[in-house]
Amino acid sequence: MRRYSPFWLLLGLLFSTLAQAELPRDYRVVLLTENFPPFNMAVNNKNFARDANIQGISADIVREMFKRAGIDYNLTLRFPWDRIYQQTMNTPNHGLFSTSMSEARRPLFKWVGPIAEYQSVLVGLQGGPRLDNLEQAKAYRIGAYQSAAVSQYLERQGFTPQNALRDQANIRKLQGGQIDFWATSDPVWRHYAKEQGASGFSTALSFETSQLYLALNKDIPDEVVERLQAALEQMRLEGYGTCAKNPELC
Repeated sequence: MRRYSPFWLLLGLLFSTLAQAELPRDYRVVLLTENFPPFNMAVNNKNFARDANIQGISADIVREMFKRAGIDYNLTLRFPWDRIYQQTMNTPNHGLFSTSMSEARRPLFKWVGPIAEYQSVLVGLQGGPRLDNLEQAKAYRIGAYQSAAVSQYLERQGFTPQNALRDQANIRKLQGGQIDFWATSDPVWRHYAKEQGASGFSTALSFETSQLYLALNKDIPDEVVERLQAALEQMRLEGYGTCAKNPELC
C-alpha cells in the first residue's frame, strides 16, 4: 500500500479545502502584462495583445496557476508600464505580472510567487569600461527603462538614470554614445539585442538578483491569493517552470 508523508497529506488537505471555497459564478481576474521578454511578450512584438497572443515563461506559469486554481481570467498586454501598473493598483479584480516586489511596492498589492527570476545588470559596449561595484558606475551616464524596477533601484542608490519610454531605446543610445551603460535585466537585454540584430554588447556589472511575482489589487479576496499560491507550490514541486517549459534558457 502506498504511503504518504505528512507534508503531502497537508498539501492535499489544503487543495481540498480551497477547492470547496465558493467564488461568485462570474468571478474573473483581469490580468495585465507588458513586453518583458522572455518572461511575457506579444507573439507579434506589438504593444497590444490578448490572451493566446501572449507568450513567455511567466505567461505560461500564470496560465497554469489559474487553471489549477479553478479561477477564470482574461489577459491583456499593453503599453506603457506606468499605465498598467497604476490601473492594477487602483482597480478591483486586477492583476499584473511580471513584477518585482520591492519594499516600496510590497504594501500596495497582494502577491503570488515567485514565478521567475532575473539579474539586474549594467550593459556596455565590448571593450568598454568594466566595473567592480555599483558605486563606480556613478561616474558614468546610465540609461534605463522608465519606472522599471531596475531604474527605481538605481534611484534609491542615488543615481539619476536617463529613463527611456522603451527599454529597447537604450540599445540605440548605447551604440550612439549617448549613454555609457544600459541598466537592464538579464536575460531581457539579450532578447532585445537579438531582436534588433544588435551586437557588440557585454555585461559590465551584475548587481542584484530579483524575483518576479504576480501582483494583485488589494481588493482581491484572500481566497483567490491562497488558491493561486497553492497551485504555484504544487507546480514547483512537480518541476514546472523555466527549465521544464523553456530548456533552451537553462
